[in-house]
Amino acid sequence: MLTINLIREKKEFIIERLKVKNFEAEEIINRILALDSSRREIQSKTDLMQAEMNRISKEVGSLMKDGKRDEAEAAKGKTYSLKEDIKSLSDKLIPIDNDLKNEIIRLPNLPHESVAPGHGADDNVKVREGGVMPLLYDSALPHWDLIKKYDIIDFDLGIKLTGAGFPVYLGKGAKLQRALISFFLDEGEKAGYREVMPPIMVNEESGFGTGQLPDKEGQMYHATIDNFYLIPTAEVPVTNIYRDVILNADMLPFKNIAYTPCFRREAGSWGAHVRGLNRLHQFDKVEIVQIAHPDHSYKSLENMVSHVEGLVSKLDLPYRILRLCGGDMSFTSALTYDFEVWSAAQKRWLEVSSVSNFESFQANRLKCRFKEKGDKQTRLVHTLNGSALALPRIVAAILENNQTESGIKIPSVLIPYTGFDMIN
Repeated sequence: MLTINLIREKKEFIIERLKVKNFEAEEIINRILALDSSRREIQSKTDLMQAEMNRISKEVGSLMKDGKRDEAEAAKGKTYSLKEDIKSLSDKLIPIDNDLKNEIIRLPNLPHESVAPGHGADDNVKVREGGVMPLLYDSALPHWDLIKKYDIIDFDLGIKLTGAGFPVYLGKGAKLQRALISFFLDEGEKAGYREVMPPIMVNEESGFGTGQLPDKEGQMYHATIDNFYLIPTAEVPVTNIYRDVILNADMLPFKNIAYTPCFRREAGSWGAHVRGLNRLHQFDKVEIVQIAHPDHSYKSLENMVSHVEGLVSKLDLPYRILRLCGGDMSFTSALTYDFEVWSAAQKRWLEVSSVSNFESFQANRLKCRFKEKGDKQTRLVHTLNGSALALPRIVAAILENNQTESGIKIPSVLIPYTGFDMIN
């Protein structure tokens, strides 16, 4: 979330920058500043009373030492009165503080200066593309038909066991999943990421820390008795490792990678564009997360983009990289790059990764700070994350793009992991 100091100092700047995200902030900011003014006024009175009470308390000690008991008792009476006044003011602060926090968390993150205005996907900016478009034979099939033909993923069985959007992977389909996960994790380790195996359920504090709560609770599966949430991405538990900590600047960046199942309700998602593996309620994903120094976080972002680009290149998938416009960005992001791969049988681009810099937005919620050597002051870190990669649409593109009349070819980098070079 945005800091109150920034809101005080740069009101007009924030209002103008949030318009890039099509967010009208003036009314909320005016309420924030009014609440902040009330809070500061009460706090100032409280501080003055506390100082006066401390002064009188010292005076009581001197009077008692000098044998002036009656004067000391009179002074004590003043402190009792001040205590009551301080408590009364403190009680007034509680709802003001709550209202102030609730208003501040309604403000999205500020978009980076490079983010273009826009309303949706059509306004995103293509950065670059790579790979070779495959030429398929005439009777080539979309992946939802291929998985039935080769009996590698069963959606009907998933419906029987759980419901729509929970597929069951079988035989070579299951091995392909496992191969991709291992490949992504190994590539991450080579790039200097530490592997983490986090819980796949988190508490409210963790959901708030990364911005899923209260913004996206309707898209999360909620275990109500324990008040835990199934994670939509490993970003949530991995980033929250650093909640409420002060780090040493010379240890930054922290680079973590994690494989987890991910769960998203995807309420209201219907139509042909979500058919097959295109959109699921449960899916596998490998996530990379960095906790970075603010001076170097955009270098970290470019390194993460290069890492993801290397993965799709090694899988021989045609891809393009998009810089998202303001209207297509998430609530928490300052700058996001999306990766899309070409799905040859569907003849459309499929998003497979988002790589984002959140700057200090999540860190302020997390209270994750760092300290330079010899410096008493702390600063907020920058947090970044990216899919490296989400599996369902990668699998869809691999199956469709590599199909032949005699079977589906496995990308060469995956053969050491699968133990086979064809699905047939």
